[in-house]
Amino acid sequence: MRPTRATVLLTAGLVTLLGTPAATAAEPPSTLYVNSREGSNCTDSGPGSQTVPYCTISAAAKVAVPGQTVKVGMGVYPEALNLDRSGTPGKPIVFDAELADRMPAISVKSLTITGASHLVVRGLRPSTVRVSGSTDIELDRLRTSGGRVPGVIIGGASADVRLTRSHASDVRIEGGSRRTLLGRNELLGHDGPPVTAQDAPGTVITNNRLVNSCFAAASVTGTSTGSALFNNVVYAYRTAAACPDGAPATGIEVAPTAASETRADYNLLVDGETSWLTAYKWAGTVHETAAALKAATGQGEHDLLVPSAMMVVDGNDGSPIIDSGDPTAPGVLPTDERGFPTADDPRQPNTGKDGGYIDRGNRETQDWLSRASVEIEENWAPVGTTVTARAVTDSRWGGLTYTYDFGDGTDPVITKDRTATHVYAKPCECTVKVTAATGVGVTATAEATTKVTATGPLTAGFTTRAVLPDSDNPIGYTRPLTYEFDPRPATAAPWPVQRVDVDFGDGTYAHGDHMDSAYTHTYDRPGDYKVTFTLGDKKGAVNTVTRTVRAEYAPSGYAAVEPFRLLDTRAGGSLQAGNPTSVVLPVGLADPKHPLSGSMAAAVLNVTVTDATQDTHLSVWPSGQPRPITSNVNIKAGGTASNTVTVPVGADGKVLAQLNSGKAALIVDFVGYYQPNIGRRFTPQNPARVLDTRTAGGKLGGGQTRTVKVAGVGGIPADATAVTFNLTSTGTTQNTHVIAYPDPARRTATSNLNPEPGVDKSNQAIVPVGPDGTITLYNNAGATDLVLDAVGYYAQDGKALFTPVVPTRLADTRTTGKIAPGAATTVAGIPANALGAVVNITATDTTGAGFLTAHADGTARPEASSLSTRPGVTVPNHVTTPAAGGRIAIWNSWGGSNHVITDLLGYFTQN
Repeated sequence: MRPTRATVLLTAGLVTLLGTPAATAAEPPSTLYVNSREGSNCTDSGPGSQTVPYCTISAAAKVAVPGQTVKVGMGVYPEALNLDRSGTPGKPIVFDAELADRMPAISVKSLTITGASHLVVRGLRPSTVRVSGSTDIELDRLRTSGGRVPGVIIGGASADVRLTRSHASDVRIEGGSRRTLLGRNELLGHDGPPVTAQDAPGTVITNNRLVNSCFAAASVTGTSTGSALFNNVVYAYRTAAACPDGAPATGIEVAPTAASETRADYNLLVDGETSWLTAYKWAGTVHETAAALKAATGQGEHDLLVPSAMMVVDGNDGSPIIDSGDPTAPGVLPTDERGFPTADDPRQPNTGKDGGYIDRGNRETQDWLSRASVEIEENWAPVGTTVTARAVTDSRWGGLTYTYDFGDGTDPVITKDRTATHVYAKPCECTVKVTAATGVGVTATAEATTKVTATGPLTAGFTTRAVLPDSDNPIGYTRPLTYEFDPRPATAAPWPVQRVDVDFGDGTYAHGDHMDSAYTHTYDRPGDYKVTFTLGDKKGAVNTVTRTVRAEYAPSGYAAVEPFRLLDTRAGGSLQAGNPTSVVLPVGLADPKHPLSGSMAAAVLNVTVTDATQDTHLSVWPSGQPRPITSNVNIKAGGTASNTVTVPVGADGKVLAQLNSGKAALIVDFVGYYQPNIGRRFTPQNPARVLDTRTAGGKLGGGQTRTVKVAGVGGIPADATAVTFNLTSTGTTQNTHVIAYPDPARRTATSNLNPEPGVDKSNQAIVPVGPDGTITLYNNAGATDLVLDAVGYYAQDGKALFTPVVPTRLADTRTTGKIAPGAATTVAGIPANALGAVVNITATDTTGAGFLTAHADGTARPEASSLSTRPGVTVPNHVTTPAAGGRIAIWNSWGGSNHVITDLLGYFTQN
């Protein structure tokens, strides 16, 4: 209906008369926050929100209104907390402090409540508590530390104050306070009774532990009529002799003026082995037993007096406090001081009132449940097999509820039984999880894995991988040629494998009773090995698999070290042909003065032979392997010759050296080593001349040094850590030796080249780069010209890693014909992807002085030499050269024809 004009005018008039409705006031927040921890962003002038909390509890107390909760977070609150604001019935102001492991942990100086009502204070640790003139106050989970003064005083005619689940000493209720409840507390008496009710009618003391010394445990005096003492545990911790008057303490004391309508029952009093306690003093009369009290007053019918024993007081198994209280007693709380509910111990008779099972004292005995485990029957079985899981716990009571999750997405099984069964529908590695729970919600969880397999026959298999080191730690090590064989990923086994036999193919074996791990083996030498696994399962099935596995050295980086001498037999005897000499390499801690990586794969040595009794040659190879047909150093009778040798490390950390004939002295210097996953990569290059004293600087005299810039020169980058050179002497005036070393201030006791008059000699050297990108050369005697050609370098951004090989002969022109002057020979057999190769080239049966140059096949020949040839002399040299397509070319100069022998020591690939 449309409003009439009169209606509109009437409405307008009312608005004018009454005014517009006022805006509704904003509701206060339900929670205020206090947090003084660093970083909490707190301020006492802020809103008390979770993001901007108050710094002090007092600040929140000044503004809290009925129905609000003040949440107090962990922190330091050095304040005397005074509360005088009130809530309303059903809408108290609550101060709720954060607990630590169910116990109060936040300290304040003191707590005083004056003239307030409808307050709850929970979880604080004040030194003292004072309540005066207040009504409906709940003090819960407090812990006082009053020392020699009463911890709690409730007075000033307060009413309905409840002190619950707290720890306090010398509690006093006085001054006409009414209906005070003490429930589930531990109360101690220091300078007076644990609790005194004086002129406090209707005081209820229920389910407390009262620990007294020389006074009454509970003293009800004055006009405290109509009081109640139920379900308490009382014991004294001092003997009568320790008390001032030599008299024992009293358990429960009720004065004549307070006895009217005061009741007591279901208390437990610990008497002590030597009568530490007088049980009762009721209305002025002493009663030593509950029976006597009952006969005289009608009280204490179900009280118990027991000998002194902490096992009794603490509620251990069999204690009479368990399940023996009165669940209908005044002031009974549903939870104890830790928040645990009333619990029924199934092992203990329920002797409480009407068959109840509440405990006496402040704590309710609970089932102990802290750990669980789960056992699985058929934890490895094919699909369709019934799997049984069984829970094991440390519960004393039993009666737990178990929740089994079998991990395959099916609904959990909830049962009172300790076992549960399940049938899986598809293969999986499933985690079975069981959670055991007590009736009060305490839980313990355990997990175990079950392997559900596909149905089918046992089919053996295994995977193979090289085990490589990951550090240069001298203590731990991984030997070269170490492999891991794992049957688990490649084997189809419906049932548990209970037998594993491994034949590694080199005459060694391994055995296991379970297929629960891989098998690691180190081979003595590279090669192809037939590895066999034979497996047997719990059902008796057996299956065998054999595969050929190639063991080979792994690509490695180079670790440069300052050269040092390993061996010098000149003082201790010569080498004898036919008898290999063992050279202990500095692997790990083998050389205490030079601890190096325990996992080195190949060593770089400078080997010198001197004082030979006849023309001969020396071979060097890894220990534990057969002597190869290759050679490393060729020596004339009475002469001295040296050569760089790169050789794999034997399984025992050694290499062997043997003369072909005669006798000689052996000198071995350690130059550096190769190892997977550490060191620097190598970049080969065509020879670049960085020094020729014939054109710059002149001969190097005896005892003289010359420092040469190498980094940043001739294509070598500034960050190179080591450089490979071909070092050649010429125009030598007398027998001498030359040392190449990194630091000009620290000359090493090693040698790299042994120049002789009238002979051009060369040797390859890998030299660490010293200060300012230099190396230093030293000549021991006479004078000599030196030529230094760089053939490659090691750096962080180098191209290639080195793969060592057992010395292998690639070519020997003695079976194919000499290389004529100006001609070249091509040497194959290097891996096709190799960027470079390390070879030992030997020139023999030379008809005229000259030189050989090695370079990548199909590339332009560089203007540098790799080896100087001499008529009538067999000359070897360690040569690092680029390679292409798995081949190198060796060119013979115009001096004369030569036979050339080429042995492969290793190669570089871009990994």
